[in-house]
Amino acid sequence: MSLQKEVMDQMKKAMKAKDTVALQALRAVKSAFLLAKTETGVQEELTADEELKIIQKQVKQRKDSAAVFIQQGRQDLAEPELEEIKVLEQFLPEALSEEKIAEVVAATIQKIGASGMKDMGKVMGVVSKELAGQADGKTISNLVKKKLMA
Repeated sequence: MSLQKEVMDQMKKAMKAKDTVALQALRAVKSAFLLAKTETGVQEELTADEELKIIQKQVKQRKDSAAVFIQQGRQDLAEPELEEIKVLEQFLPEALSEEKIAEVVAATIQKIGASGMKDMGKVMGVVSKELAGQADGKTISNLVKKKLMA
């Protein structure tokens, strides 16, 4: 079943359960799917990768918003964002632990033969493709920097 159909099913369940937070998050994702479909033009269906990227983008937006709200001392606004993140994360694949990401980064650095920060772009490109959907770009970036500086 495609992510779009799953989102629609969850949306129906949220409507029946009168879960406003989940409904709001799922409607935002549905809206993002429709927007992406119209952007691509002729293509009828989004690929699984595109659907995954859209949901990741939605989660990242909410994380950023929640961080700003918490920084500003507005816990009342941060709570719904954090709850929406939980709803959206059920559609994402299991995230890898930092140790697993570090292993992949180390293996990639060896394979490419990266020697310093000048090779960070090459390493980031390969690792990001390999771990698509399983790791946050910021985490990958930090680990690559650590390994290349060491």
